[in-house]
Amino acid sequence: MTIRPLVILPDARLRLASEPVGLVTDEIRTLAADMLETMYDAPGVGLAAIQIGVPKRIVTIDTSKDENDRQPQVFLNPEIVWASEEKRIYDEGCLSIPEFYGEVERPDRVRVRFRNLDGTEQEIEADGLLATCIQHEIDHLDGVLFIDHLSKLKRDRVVKKFAKAAKRGDV
Repeated sequence: MTIRPLVILPDARLRLASEPVGLVTDEIRTLAADMLETMYDAPGVGLAAIQIGVPKRIVTIDTSKDENDRQPQVFLNPEIVWASEEKRIYDEGCLSIPEFYGEVERPDRVRVRFRNLDGTEQEIEADGLLATCIQHEIDHLDGVLFIDHLSKLKRDRVVKKFAKAAKRGDV
């Protein structure tokens, strides 16, 4: 497993729509393992492949609190097939937008269909942090960042800050 460099705002790759995963190959399994290693090292609770520069519809998530009780999940081609009308606000952050957080309102519960690393189609229902994380990461696969759910003023401020940092070479 390899820790891969993270793609940081304002990198244009974060706005790419990712391509579906076809056959589950050893290359895909290695990518998923690298993503988990990178996510744990960051540390974070979720990572989309585009965040390491790979435009594939792959998401890794682990919302467990204890490092000794990790529960890694890999989602290939995830799609939300149902979302609750009830909403919940979470203070979200993103490994590609380091040290910035913002309150985002999303459906409290979702049902997501995906394939696992064996290529088997599955469906799970998630709530709370896991539901938020799944929605956040699926947004990445479509080129959407959590800051897109904030007010234009906040979003513009963050983008400007990261653009300046990139010019200075701080990112």
